[in-house]
Amino acid sequence: MWLKPNRSLSRRDLRRLIGVLAALALTTAVLGAWQGNVFAPLFALVESSAVAFALGVAWRAGDRSERITLDESSLEVQSLPGRRSARFQTYWVRVRLVPGKGRDRLLLTSHGRELEIGAFLGEEERAELSRKLMVLLADIHRGPQRR
Repeated sequence: MWLKPNRSLSRRDLRRLIGVLAALALTTAVLGAWQGNVFAPLFALVESSAVAFALGVAWRAGDRSERITLDESSLEVQSLPGRRSARFQTYWVRVRLVPGKGRDRLLLTSHGRELEIGAFLGEEERAELSRKLMVLLADIHRGPQRR
């Protein structure tokens, strides 16, 4: 499975949005300068830069993802970017949906270790992922003769 956060804007759409917001701010600033506020264009440039930076940081946060690989002997979670990886034995790993501060946390636990997965997903998506992982692990636990 490949988990990625929902992203509604492409890179091109993000640039367009930033351009439109900057044009609106600068237009308003020019009107303010025309009426005597000489600092309005400077403030609009600073504000447009800050908004563009914040939107860029938020958009890049959508690049993170998690790849979950499940086979007969192991469940592996790779977090990208960063190349963080965790491996659990399929027989011992447990999937838990734990209430947290403002949202449920989806945890994989085994042998005293725990790993939160899908933190960037919505509540319903985490619950669905939890059910799906439980079903897949139960199928593996049953063995090939009972499938």
